[in-house]
Order: sequence, then structure tokens, then C-alpha cells
Amino acid sequence: MKVLHVEAGRHLYGGALQVVFLMRGLAQRGVDVALACPQGSAIATAVRGLGLPVHEIPMGGDADIGLVGRLRQLMREMEPDVLHLHSRRGCDTWGALAGRLHGVSTVLSRRVDNPESKLWAALKYRLPHHVVTISQGIREVLLREGVPEQRITCVPSAVDTAQYRPGRGELRWFREEFKLPEDALVIGMVAQFIERKGHATLLDALPAVLARHPEARVLLLGQGPLVEAIQQRVAADPLLTPRVQLPGFRGDLDRVLPCLDVLAHPAYMEGLGVALLQASACGVPIVAGRAGGIPEIVQPGLNGELIEPGDVAGLAHALNELLDSGERRKRMGVAGRQWVEKQFSIDAMVEGNLAVYLRQMKKR
Repeated sequence: MKVLHVEAGRHLYGGALQVVFLMRGLAQRGVDVALACPQGSAIATAVRGLGLPVHEIPMGGDADIGLVGRLRQLMREMEPDVLHLHSRRGCDTWGALAGRLHGVSTVLSRRVDNPESKLWAALKYRLPHHVVTISQGIREVLLREGVPEQRITCVPSAVDTAQYRPGRGELRWFREEFKLPEDALVIGMVAQFIERKGHATLLDALPAVLARHPEARVLLLGQGPLVEAIQQRVAADPLLTPRVQLPGFRGDLDRVLPCLDVLAHPAYMEGLGVALLQASACGVPIVAGRAGGIPEIVQPGLNGELIEPGDVAGLAHALNELLDSGERRKRMGVAGRQWVEKQFSIDAMVEGNLAVYLRQMKKR
């Protein structure tokens, strides 16, 4: 079996990382895999590091109709059995059209839970032969938009539990790296700086948290269009300025996450949340918004707590309750590790996608 994967993202964020896991797992099972991606993207380096073929081609986004021809040319050279499209930015629509025109089984991964109009959904999801959602929450969105149930399969994203593990062995490095006091309790948030992730909700909740836990510190990890606005807000608030940092995107989250005391993720919308899987794998309790696929990761009372999106008081209360009790944090951390090992393994994700490919090939 030959599978051509297409990922249009330039950074090795959660979705692109899943593509790396999937390609590695498929290759280990004897599947012939290759990647098409934008020129100079981070995933190209990661996949080449696995010894797998990479084709860097121009990808100009939703307006780039030329992507149809470029992908068809690549498919003529490779003759794949399956075309797997992993992202938006034109990859979903133009890629699916290329697959249809070429006559290859086409699978589209849907990683976000933002709704689309029923008219657009009827047009867009007619092109791929099958849609894989990374959470039941996204599956429900597609069903409400009229996508037939038999054309959707949920295959949850995975976390590398060998790389992301509990342990405070890096705590001294962690405190030195971020210039944290010895007694600091640290809240982390790992997310793109976009409105739906809920950074503003966390900042609104911090006065109540810091009133009870003045030793707390906050790390807002990531990058995105709202970074400057959040930096300005923090700099203008004398309560937040010494306690909140924006260290940017980190490629060493496997070192950082185990040293956090709590992960906050008050998102309004979220397909699933790879950072939440990574935090749970590291034994870190989570307080997150009850949105999209998040409730499939965060089990209230087990490995964290859920709040309604935008509930500032609820977020402050949940964070304070966790910061109050080291024993509770430890218990939730152990349970979270066990939960992701059981529910979100890389092997299960690879086998789930492979089963979709095999079913589609039988239909051809």
C-alpha cells in the first residue's frame, strides 16, 4: 500500500506532529508513505529525520487553485493507493479535488470543531471519500452539518507517552530557565495566541488566583497573532507584570510540562487538544473549557476540572482548588497518565487510520 500524506502547516504544532507519528507508525507496519508539504516547513525536517520521502511544493492557501495540478503531478509520479489530507489552508478543498480527479481514495482529517455552513459542508465533504475526525466532538459537528454518518470515522489523536513522562528531575533547570522563585507554584498554558484559546479568560481570572496564591507564576507558551496584545496587557498591569511570562514557542515541552503544577486551557473551541494529552502524560492536572473534544481528555475529578467557556470565576475557583492541595494534584496527575496511556496511544491512532485506508481501498 502507498499513502501520500499532505500537510500544509509550516510549524510542527499538534496536528503536524500527529502526521509525523502516523507516518512513522505506518512505515513500521510496512506501508509505503510519502509527505507533500510547503517549502521550508518544520514537518519536512521531522519526516526526513525518519528516513521517509518528502516532497516540498508551493502551497499558497485557499486561493491556490494551482495546488490541484501540483498534487496531481506528484500522484502521477508516485501512484498512491490513498491520498490523506491533514490540514486546511487549501489542502482540504484543492487536495480533495485533486484526489477525485486522479481517481485515488481520498481521506480528509478534520482537526477543528469550528462550524461551517450546511451548504459549504455539503459541497466540501462531498469531495473526499472519507473524513477522519480526531474527536467525537468534531464528529458531532459534521453530523449536524449533514455529513453522512457512514462517511465519518473518529480516530483520536495520540500522545507519545515515551517522550512525555512524569518527573520533576528537571525542576532546577526549569526554575533557572524561567527565573522562577523556589516556592513558586506554576500555571502553564500551551496554545496558539488566538482568541478561541481563551488567554483573556485566564488573565481575567488571575487576580482572584494571585490573591490566594501570591507565589503563583504563569507561563503562556506559544505564538500567534494575539501575542503583542497579550504582552501589552500584562505589561500594563502591575499585578501581572512580575508573575506572567510569554516565553514564546518551545520545542522542549517534554522538559517543561512535567515541572508545571497545573495546566490551564480555557478554550472556547478546540478539536481535541494535543497539549492537554501531553500534560496528562506528564502527570499534570488540567483546568480546561468544556468545548469541542476537550471533555474527551479532561475527566472532571479524575485528571482535572472543566469550566464553561468564558467562566472567569469558575476558572479561578478550579485553579485555586488545585493550587491549594499538592496531594490532589498528585492524585490527578497519576490518574491522567493512566488515562492517556489507555485511551490515546500512538498504536491505536495508527491502526485506526490504517483501518480507514483498507476499507476505502476495498470500495474502489
